[in-house]
Amino acid sequence: MHARGEYERIRDVIEDAEVDEPLTAREILVLLKERGEAFDSAHRIATVLGRQAERGGVEVHRGQPYRYEL
Repeated sequence: MHARGEYERIRDVIEDAEVDEPLTAREILVLLKERGEAFDSAHRIATVLGRQAERGGVEVHRGQPYRYEL
């Protein structure tokens, strides 16, 4: 059994929160902290989600600020 990766932690928290709209990395960071998931920064979340978007499963809404939809 292996530890959940960063993307899986983000995805699980968003699913548990039943969020149905794109969120900024900062909004995701707040959700993670509210649920006891430690993350370094909103920048780290953006990096993880940007990489996952290249593989599929995440849609990036490019604007100011970027928003992420899983």
